[in-house]
Amino acid sequence: MIKLVSWNVNGLRACVNKGFNTYFNEIGADIFCIQETKLQEGQIALELGDAYTQYWNYALKKGYSGTAIFSKIKPLSVRYGLEEQSEPEGRVITLEFDAFYLVNVYTPNARRDLSRLEYRLEWEERFRSFLLQLDSHKPVIICGDLNVAHQEIDLKNPKSNRNNSGFTPEERDKMSLLLDSGFTDSFRYFYPERENAYTWWSYMPKVRERNVGWRIDYFLVSSRLEPLLDDAQIDCDVLGSDHCPIILNISESSESSL
Repeated sequence: MIKLVSWNVNGLRACVNKGFNTYFNEIGADIFCIQETKLQEGQIALELGDAYTQYWNYALKKGYSGTAIFSKIKPLSVRYGLEEQSEPEGRVITLEFDAFYLVNVYTPNARRDLSRLEYRLEWEERFRSFLLQLDSHKPVIICGDLNVAHQEIDLKNPKSNRNNSGFTPEERDKMSLLLDSGFTDSFRYFYPERENAYTWWSYMPKVRERNVGWRIDYFLVSSRLEPLLDDAQIDCDVLGSDHCPIILNISESSESSL
């Protein structure tokens, strides 16, 4: 069994002060991906043990965005960004293994006033093209904060949030297009009708306690990997960020080919 974990930590230094290391050690992931690290090289010394190799993609802007992967399994190759050069916002890391590619992503937010929606949609097109290029060589696992609730079941108040950032028709259509291109939402694969399953909650008072949330963090997989999926989980009780961790377990038959 391979255990993969993804978590938008919304500032790793703050999350470390709120129990990140305890959760990391308890969950025992083979590959642990984080988004929104909000730090630069040298600003944290994360002691995760000798079993893990750390891969970081920092944003040029201080205190903003950023991704990282901590892996027990040595990759064949590592790529930062969508093109040959690194993305300035540090949003993508891709590890290549024998059996699949793993893409850790922090998708740009369209912003509350939708001022970045056009950029977001253009980014989505580049990201989908990148994934399809990878998928033409071997299956792909995508994880991270995709900043969209795909269907009405994926957020508590769909009617009042229609046309809001993260639930615009344009963003939802891009998610549908990605899935229709040969990818599977692993959580909905196992739990197609499960309600009240969320990964992000506003910091407004009592919102998380009342579970008024959104599911915007995902493990997507190339659809041909479906037979290898064992389970997909949401660790909604884990605090430390406004997001919670999500987990994907893959059967041992995939591990044997790594």
